Amino acid sequence: METFYNIMLGYFFGFALGVGSALAVMYTIYTNGFKKGYKMGAESSAPNENRSSRSGLLQLVQKTKSSSHAS
Repeated sequence: METFYNIMLGYFFGFALGVGSALAVMYTIYTNGFKKGYKMGAESSAPNENRSSRSGLLQLVQKTKSSSHAS
């Protein structure tokens, strides 16, 4: 019976706690990485090409709206 007790004790400390600790570490790395990426994405400004194409698109939409209201 002592052998079974030692096997179960080894299983618990080696597998259950070991895998649980590894999962906790991976989850912490994942969540902090996600938060950092979200923060960097919110802080970064759009590139110049993106800004110019966006302003051109807005002008086109405004012209389309004004021409549809005129007719």
